[in-house]
Amino acid sequence: MQLQEFLDHVNAGRLIEGGSEEHEFMHAASQEALRTLAELNGAYRTPEEVRALLSRLTGRAVAESVTVFPPFYSEFGKNLTLGEGVFINMGCRFQDTGSISIGDGSLIGHGSTLTTLNHSMDPARRADMEPAPVTIGRNVWLGANVTVVPGVTIGDGAVIGAGAVVTKDVPADTIAAGVPARVIRPTGFTA
Repeated sequence: MQLQEFLDHVNAGRLIEGGSEEHEFMHAASQEALRTLAELNGAYRTPEEVRALLSRLTGRAVAESVTVFPPFYSEFGKNLTLGEGVFINMGCRFQDTGSISIGDGSLIGHGSTLTTLNHSMDPARRADMEPAPVTIGRNVWLGANVTVVPGVTIGDGAVIGAGAVVTKDVPADTIAAGVPARVIRPTGFTA
């Protein structure tokens, strides 16, 4: 299996069956990501070195305006897209197999987790995974320790309060917080 074939499979939302060719490809690709991240997180890296390693991880050029403070974790890497001016603070964990897209100017707070795979509810099929993308719009601010679950879209200009667990889409230009996160009010600004 080739990378593009796998990406086409997961980006179409198709099941990754435990033990399947797709499952084996995903695990092999994870080893490549883990090697790159060991290099990224294992010592001090200049901002230029961090971007170069992120480019290797994602398989595409990362803009000079992107800033990531290690440590940073991703189990796949090749389905992660970072817009211009994105800032990712220390200790973030991205499970990007099912696709994570972060829009221009967005800020991701310390220790945030973005997930894109759900396991099957059937205990006999628990190794099966259902991919669903996470889409973060432009100029979004995720506070520290936010968790975003598979299939969620956060609209442009939204603010997510620290510690929130985002289980549903968040409209643009709103503030959401809590567990589970709920919209509290508009930001008063338009992204």
